[in-house]
Amino acid sequence: MRDLESNDGQLSMDYSKYQFVEVGDFAMNHMDLLTGYVDLSPIKGVTSPDYRVFTIRDPLTIDDSFLLFLLQMGYKNKIFYAYGQGSSQLGRWRLPTEQFQDLCFPLPPLNEQTAISDFLDQEIGKIDELIAEQERLIELLNEKRQAVISHAVTHGLDPDTPMKDSGIEWLGQIPEHWEVKRLKYISPEITVGIVVEPSKYYAEEGIPALRSLNVAPGAVKTENMVFLSVEAHDLHKKSMLRAGDLVAVRTGQPGTTAIIPPDLDGCNCIDLIIIRQPSQGCEKYLCWYLVSDFAVIQFSSGSGGAIQQHFNVSTAMDLIVPVPDREEQMLISSFIDIETVKLDNLTAEAQRAIVLLQERRSALISAAVTGQIDVRPLLDKQAA
Repeated sequence: MRDLESNDGQLSMDYSKYQFVEVGDFAMNHMDLLTGYVDLSPIKGVTSPDYRVFTIRDPLTIDDSFLLFLLQMGYKNKIFYAYGQGSSQLGRWRLPTEQFQDLCFPLPPLNEQTAISDFLDQEIGKIDELIAEQERLIELLNEKRQAVISHAVTHGLDPDTPMKDSGIEWLGQIPEHWEVKRLKYISPEITVGIVVEPSKYYAEEGIPALRSLNVAPGAVKTENMVFLSVEAHDLHKKSMLRAGDLVAVRTGQPGTTAIIPPDLDGCNCIDLIIIRQPSQGCEKYLCWYLVSDFAVIQFSSGSGGAIQQHFNVSTAMDLIVPVPDREEQMLISSFIDIETVKLDNLTAEAQRAIVLLQERRSALISAAVTGQIDVRPLLDKQAA
């Protein structure tokens, strides 16, 4: 929804097809029953025709907050979905006006509605705080994970190792026996995947082709993978990948890097930087370095340190990498593997806790607005 009070009070576009929304109006997405929602507007503004805007006819019989909880439950529990029309595959499963107007709702007395909303506000506040705590924990775990990686690939594992100045301001000191090299002297080839109209080579089955959405820091994800025809793959052998090669994202989150696992040996890739397996080093160490904070610094632009939105071959070739000997690279990689698994397990536990809390939140709302939780004792306490 757009705020009419912004933009110096001027309407900068044509709102002739939009609907006006007043403070306290309900705005309900009736064109998308799968991902849509409903809420009370805190501002005066306009909203697109995809939304139904309405108010309560008789405010002396219905509590706004109670009705909001009820309608939000309708979305969460997909109650409205059964009354929809359209195409769910296209994401346009709409709730027609006549069906919406004919919906029946449980309606306790007004004072009980208010008691239910007050009860839910209090209990949901507690649940939301627990969710916020888990989200903060995940954030701290992610920061810890990044710190473990970044320290190990620039300082090694032995805190007593003599250090030297790397000669690079943002890198600082590195172990005395390490070297500093550019990536083009570590990898035998740095190139790029299919860039020009890759979609025209797609096939229902054939050779797997990785895209940026298949690359996570340190791991390849096989969900939503596309395929190339055998002919297209043969035409683009330059971008064929071998187990042990690295691929890095070019656009969106540039520099995000993963290693090609054995089961994807011989696959292809689309619009990814390809870093061939180091001839003398450890690809796992190189991958961990490329997802470290020190590599991210090198993906940054010159303006305020903002991450560039595009990562090219020339940038990749000139990346500076601190390099221990192969044996130490393997030891560092094993250490990071172990430590990140521990942190990832803790993160997964926190994520599961959030899911359970969200389920508890939805169940609590459903139970309260349908009378499965008796709030009348709260009314008796208020009356006393």
